[in-house]
Amino acid sequence: MADAALGRRPLLFQVNTRILLGERGRELGQPATLDDVPDPFLDWIASRGFSWVWFLGVWTTGPAARAVSRSRADWRAEFKKDLPDLTDADITGSPFAIQAYEVAPEYGGEAALARLRERLGRRGLRLLLDFVPNHVSPDHPWVGAHPEYFIEGTEEDLKDEPSNWTRPPGGGGRVLACGRDPYFPAWPDTVQLNYLHGGLREAMIGVLRRVAQRCDGVRCDMAMLVLPDVFRHTWGDRAVPRDGTPAIDRPFWPEATERVRADRPGFLFMAEVYWDLEWTLQRQGFDFTYDKRLYDRLCAGEARPVREHLWAAPDFQERSARFLENHDEPRAAAVFGPEQHRAAAVIAFLVPGLRFFHEGQMDGRRVHISMHLGRRPEEAPDAALRAFYERLLAVLAREEVHGGQWKLCACNAAWAGNPTRDSFVVTAWEGARGGRLLAVANSGRTQAQCYAQWPFPDLLGRVALRDLLSDARYERDGAELRAKGLYLDLPPWGRHAFAVESSGR
Repeated sequence: MADAALGRRPLLFQVNTRILLGERGRELGQPATLDDVPDPFLDWIASRGFSWVWFLGVWTTGPAARAVSRSRADWRAEFKKDLPDLTDADITGSPFAIQAYEVAPEYGGEAALARLRERLGRRGLRLLLDFVPNHVSPDHPWVGAHPEYFIEGTEEDLKDEPSNWTRPPGGGGRVLACGRDPYFPAWPDTVQLNYLHGGLREAMIGVLRRVAQRCDGVRCDMAMLVLPDVFRHTWGDRAVPRDGTPAIDRPFWPEATERVRADRPGFLFMAEVYWDLEWTLQRQGFDFTYDKRLYDRLCAGEARPVREHLWAAPDFQERSARFLENHDEPRAAAVFGPEQHRAAAVIAFLVPGLRFFHEGQMDGRRVHISMHLGRRPEEAPDAALRAFYERLLAVLAREEVHGGQWKLCACNAAWAGNPTRDSFVVTAWEGARGGRLLAVANSGRTQAQCYAQWPFPDLLGRVALRDLLSDARYERDGAELRAKGLYLDLPPWGRHAFAVESSGR
């Protein structure tokens, strides 16, 4: 598992490398490489308490995948919705259609990545990179050298389902399956890898081991697709190896994570995973798994399902990656209203687990740009949202929030017949060095009241509650808090992060 020195609840900052370098290149008046990632940008990330930076999209996308991205009229129409002045040069191809796990030459190659990693390390930052287990680009060298690593189809397949099958260049005329999951159309800019083939599994572990020499962790794209049950459901008998080698049905991830960590103890694995398979992947070696369920429930704006999700086992909570947006999801500022956004952030990031932030989230960017594009429109930053996030990051830096004990507090009716207690999510933190924090949010569309269970019964006398997200400060009687709880009366999406202290009076 990941190095404990990085903290139990690290902060991760995601960067779209292609967007960043494109914007940097326009500033410099020449193409930018990883060497041109500004030091002040890295300094800002480090100074805000982040310990991980995910540079998405450093690997090489081949011309075959890029050609698919540029040729699809339906995709181009979607691209233009977000980038009306779209040009072919803007369509760089998906970073998840990987031709080679080598740093793209236009980004400076392997030497530039090594220098970036060294710059991150000097600031106490670790480097997270992509690993895409399910598929590769159609012009990957294995297509010609190892066709047995793929799922082969027929001319009839290609005729009947041209979006799900392809005849890749260099494939000897073979028809191969495009990468896919079982519930959506295929990704036509990729070809599917066959995890029933022992040679492919060994080759992918080899790729992972080489990637692990160049970074400190990987984010594994759609990691559940290679689980045996999912893979069999998707491909059935089509995946039985045609070269006579025995089909291998055992899980891939336990062996892969174990062998990588034999080379690199403490190497971190984070899984993009859905369909309630998070716990399965945690047990198969992943340090953290996406918590899409919490995100969906926050989007719905109802507190009870959020609280029910947070009742899950502590170990599961600690290994969940909490987010309000990423490159796959819409921008948080476009999904949530301004006040709901802030309440959702207080809930999502003040529970245990990895705290996952996306570049542009704190500035209130609203345009969700496709992964096939290397440019995004200009947007004015939201200064008020940035100020909120600066305060929230300071809260996340507190000792009790990183290393302390966490508790979900019960909320009782403020008076008989008042149902609005159900709108609250209240959590508490207590650190070994005495720090205490109480996070409260009305995750609802109406004014709400409750008595929140008081989690600090040893505090007697006058108790001060200092809101770290505003300048508000309150005092209450400790004995009354212990007897009745903390009375809360908050507007829609109201929230506080209270530092709780004895007032000394």
